[in-house]
Amino acid sequence: MAEENEVMSQVTYEELASIESEFEDIDNEIMKKQYEMSKAAYAKRAAAISKIPNFWPLVIEASPPEIDGFVHPQDSKIFADSLTNISVTRHELDATPQGHPRSVTITLDFKENDFFTDSSLSKKFWYRRAQDGWVGLVSEPVKINWKKGQDPTEGLVDGAHALFEARKKTGDMASKGLPEYTALKKKTEHSNGQNTSFFSWFGFVSSRRWVSAEEAKKADAEHTSRLEARKRGEKVEVPEEEDDEEDEDNGDQAVEVFDNGDDLATTLAEEIWPNAIKYFTQAQEMGDEELSELDFEDMEEDDDGDDEPVDIRALVADKGGKSKRQSDAGPPAKKQKK
Repeated sequence: MAEENEVMSQVTYEELASIESEFEDIDNEIMKKQYEMSKAAYAKRAAAISKIPNFWPLVIEASPPEIDGFVHPQDSKIFADSLTNISVTRHELDATPQGHPRSVTITLDFKENDFFTDSSLSKKFWYRRAQDGWVGLVSEPVKINWKKGQDPTEGLVDGAHALFEARKKTGDMASKGLPEYTALKKKTEHSNGQNTSFFSWFGFVSSRRWVSAEEAKKADAEHTSRLEARKRGEKVEVPEEEDDEEDEDNGDQAVEVFDNGDDLATTLAEEIWPNAIKYFTQAQEMGDEELSELDFEDMEEDDDGDDEPVDIRALVADKGGKSKRQSDAGPPAKKQKK
């Protein structure tokens, strides 16, 4: 024990934090270079897959539990019937080379469908630092123009959007005294988290609370100042993150309509988007495996005489969800607060 204490006295937490910050800077630079270098390849891929029917619905069907766990039968039907494209851009990098590479815009394009009138739904995420040192993705709720009686989120996205807009009008993004807050809190209390539609994700704001651009700019400046002080060998006081009780008082989890929304965004941007061809191929293989397990004798007995070809893709997607979806067992467990 004494030896361990002696080692720790030789290496300070400030030094470790400084080294960790260097690794983070390296990761960010790699992401920036990769984003620019891969644009041409993504454009070539987009041109190729535009000729493949149902490419993106099949990618979603073969997605990992982090995505699949939130795609319920009704969502699957919407995707199968109308999803035409998914795209990911790094909007801060597109605006300036100094932008943060982890800020992303995820866009889903749809053809005309029975659920909403929008032809495109874009969800923008900003990677921001809060005054107390918390760092993560925050997002504004997206307004979805639902057709009458066709909202699979049962008002959650509309409620999240209404609260966000009401707070913007008052200038207090933490206000809990608004009627929109009370209404949304009531909705989230009565909603079944195990059956949250994928489209509720468009109402996600934060795993903690909203962080404005102004707060993030000030927090980043203070963070940079602390890093420079550490490099000079000075001892630095690090702001303490709010504890669970303070987080509950100041946070917005009581009205967050989609837990793990930041994780879902990260998985879409950093796993599904770059590996879409891999997941499409897996969907093809999955279709072949399910077809090989069918009892062809039973199929012949049920044949009404029409020699129609078997639609393997329908066996995979079925436009209503595959036979064993992760969502049948509920979404991934809610992550612990950091």
